[in-house]
Amino acid sequence: MAAPNITLRTVRTRMRMSQDDFARALQAAGHRVGEPNDANKRLVQRWEAGVIAAPRPLYARALEVVTGLPITLLGFAAMPDGGAVDDPHGGNSLTSPMGDLATPTPRSAAVHGSHEGVWLSRYQYHSSSRGESFAGQHFVVVLQHGDRLTVRSLPGSAASSLSLDLTVDGAVVTGTWVEQTDPAGHYRGARYHGAIQLLVEPTGRRMVGKWVGFGKDMDVNTGPWELTFQDASTSKTTLDRYNTPPG
Repeated sequence: MAAPNITLRTVRTRMRMSQDDFARALQAAGHRVGEPNDANKRLVQRWEAGVIAAPRPLYARALEVVTGLPITLLGFAAMPDGGAVDDPHGGNSLTSPMGDLATPTPRSAAVHGSHEGVWLSRYQYHSSSRGESFAGQHFVVVLQHGDRLTVRSLPGSAASSLSLDLTVDGAVVTGTWVEQTDPAGHYRGARYHGAIQLLVEPTGRRMVGKWVGFGKDMDVNTGPWELTFQDASTSKTTLDRYNTPPG
């Protein structure tokens, strides 16, 4: 009997998505990265039930974009002799070669324009209610698909959660950010969002720029933001090591 994929189910429910919502998000992610897919509720059910032990690369990339997590951390099993792969229409399972399950070897952030890995995110903002400036810091996981970067904070690195969806155009990185603030903090779990533009330094190990977003009184604010490269690996061991507040 197949073992249910509790990890994937937990990730989905924490995103407050139904199986239908999740499937639609996977389809949208596929279109964004130029790899349309036929994800549907039935496919998500088969993943979560463990009927399909590993997704095809097409779906693996969409899953990474939607969740912001490496496919290796989404509860799918690596099968040495092959196993069931995706059939979005619920047909017979196929046999997948081991190559379909492999994840790319981590590369330096400066090689071939790859930015994947763990980065330290740091931005500054002024709190009008407190009359002071503060810095927000998170360790984040950066996943790359073509010219798209999906950035998600590691939950143990800060009380708030941070996500960025970015597009790379040479040395210019442009996109949007969303932060869900600490429910027990000054902003009491408020959700803020805005735009961001960064310039990648020639080394590929630092991005520097500015954010823009609305404030508590619906005024438009801006401030500096930088990402500093830490590690090219996105393995569970590496993420566990960075799943802690920055020193």
